Amino acid sequence: MSDVDLVVAPCSHEAAKYAVEKWHYSRTMPKSKLVKFGAWENGEFIGAVIFGMGANNQIGSPYSLTQHQCCELVRVALSRHQSPTSQIVSKTLKELAKAMPGLRLVVSYADTAQSHYGGIYQAMNWIYVGFDKQTKVVQLDTGEVIHKRVFHLRYGHSTIGKVKGAMYIDVLPKHKYLYPLDKAMRRQIEPLAKPYPKRADVGEMESRTDTIG
Repeated sequence: MSDVDLVVAPCSHEAAKYAVEKWHYSRTMPKSKLVKFGAWENGEFIGAVIFGMGANNQIGSPYSLTQHQCCELVRVALSRHQSPTSQIVSKTLKELAKAMPGLRLVVSYADTAQSHYGGIYQAMNWIYVGFDKQTKVVQLDTGEVIHKRVFHLRYGHSTIGKVKGAMYIDVLPKHKYLYPLDKAMRRQIEPLAKPYPKRADVGEMESRTDTIG
């Protein structure tokens, strides 16, 4: 295989949105404040890696962190590429740490409803802390599925019954991973580590439930 010139750098909202809508299974761009990185191989745009506050503005609270010290990896939207996905994400994490020196922790989730178990995070030595708690999300009449907090931000504090076609649905719990950006943070969260799940674990869990996200 010939050498690949991989470049990771900040990208425009338009470029990130294009990548998400074309290459991410959700096809939806997050609404929160975002930090967006594009990836290029040999000069060709191959996608985006996006960080944000996610749907939970208390995401850092379990680790005694403020809202500005913790963020979520919300999208990895890549087309066909030669570089390992773990390498691309690792480069964006380094760029993120440079751009936001006060940031200490990144959280991400592997969606079991998509048969994801977090193989990419495992390859990067993220710390696995188990399943995130099962919750309800809102499905709109367009088919879009959003977190309850996003629903209230979008529609004010209207009850779900007042928005045509909106309904609560249950979702499978997601695997939760943590990536510390400094040594002290790693020492703090290492005691939380659990054995990495395997691909087979996802299928076993899905066979025990009839709800999907």
